[in-house]
Amino acid sequence: MNLFEQMKTDGHEQILFGSDPASGLQAIIAIHDTRLGPSLGGCRMWPYPNFDAALTDVLRLSKAMTYKAAMADLPLGGGKSVIWGDPKKEKSEAKLVAFAEQVASLGGRYIVAEDVGIGLADIERIHRVMPHAAGLPEEKGGSGDPSPATAYGVFCGMRAALEERFGEGSFQGRKIAIQGIGKVGYALALLLHKAGAKISVCDMDPERVAAICKVTGADPFLGHEIYRVECDIFAPCALGGFMNERTIPRLSCEIVAGAANNQLENAKAAILLRDRNILYTPDYVLNAGGLINIAEELNGYSKERAYKKIEAIYDRLKEVFALAKKESIPPSEAADRLAEARLAGGRKG
Repeated sequence: MNLFEQMKTDGHEQILFGSDPASGLQAIIAIHDTRLGPSLGGCRMWPYPNFDAALTDVLRLSKAMTYKAAMADLPLGGGKSVIWGDPKKEKSEAKLVAFAEQVASLGGRYIVAEDVGIGLADIERIHRVMPHAAGLPEEKGGSGDPSPATAYGVFCGMRAALEERFGEGSFQGRKIAIQGIGKVGYALALLLHKAGAKISVCDMDPERVAAICKVTGADPFLGHEIYRVECDIFAPCALGGFMNERTIPRLSCEIVAGAANNQLENAKAAILLRDRNILYTPDYVLNAGGLINIAEELNGYSKERAYKKIEAIYDRLKEVFALAKKESIPPSEAADRLAEARLAGGRKG
């Protein structure tokens, strides 16, 4: 009953628990909201410490996808899936096929794409089993790796945040600390470097740090040292939940704006940021570039059209900041209100 109460509170429509003893598949698919259209969201393969951690992650991520699609003005709902396991050690073709069959059982209510631990080749394998998959390789007529599109959207949104805080959006000479140099963080660092920003970076993988420092001249930091870096923008681009009562007091930045999902551990974190006069750029508005890019694939992919829509993230953040200022509320609450108004309007046409 606790799970049903949680679904009711968060608005989830459906949760599918998938198991295939033959392949060892253990997966959860969460469909949050389909009022605007079928749910779309990535599949994350991760070695969660326990079942509760996997369930919490998929529920939070799927709800964020609903709000992300709504704020991006897409005819899509929010969904997400997780496969419990280490992608480096436990991923197998049999497991991917079994997962694809679980997605197929939903009859198109959920469209799967890539996420942490699941790449383009995996999505292509899933797509060979059933049609409800997106984010296919470009040579297969798809939109390819969504990471550059996500990074570009974050870059556009950062400009809106700079204008909000400093009155002008130039990156020239701005100090930006990037936490996480995965595909998105790396692509974002390249964009920022080209725009004249001074970059600091950290990642769990020292080879990634070394690679981006070689290309951009970024300053490397270890672990939690990145929180204390004096900068204009702190950019969380790793996993979520790192903005909380333990980390926020360490920050020496004017703006928090990054690509990670679910950056705020809870609603209290938004208040803590506001109380410290740190401008928070709502993650699901800022990082929607990858989703926008994949959504274009569903109607015949055009990179030019997709990136034009991604640039509108700048305008949506301007709208968020304006409402936050008008109502004296945190930007995260302003974004939620705008997304919920879009959801209440339902499907167009």
